[in-house]
Amino acid sequence: MVRHFDHLTIVVRDLERARRFFGVLGFKEAISVVIAGEPFASYMGVAGIEADHVTLVLENATPRTEIQLLHYRKPESIDDPHIRDLHKIGFNHICFAVDDVEAEIAKIRAEGFETRNEILDFHSRKLVFLKGPEGVTVELSQWH
Repeated sequence: MVRHFDHLTIVVRDLERARRFFGVLGFKEAISVVIAGEPFASYMGVAGIEADHVTLVLENATPRTEIQLLHYRKPESIDDPHIRDLHKIGFNHICFAVDDVEAEIAKIRAEGFETRNEILDFHSRKLVFLKGPEGVTVELSQWH
């Protein structure tokens, strides 16, 4: 039986910008290592893998919530030209619950990051999409 969400991994070219983005949301770096060769090549299905693997943890979250960043040194990362298109098949977005969506938006914008839209009130929540690292859509949700 599935117990709870564990982590989401995002492949990034700009590792520092991704660290900053998730840092604004309250994630702290827990560990950073380089993964290379076996068993990672077989497990990931990526021959010749060499990548920075950074684990970010949301402070004071129960259960533990992680974002893992992968920055490939080898092979070169492959672009997803449709990553921003929310009508494509597959991964759509990730959403984090927040206490004050307006305050979070202000912090995001103060750090040079952008929202994709204005706040929407839907299903007893205030929702907003953020332009996340490498075009990944990150949503914030404030229940009311």
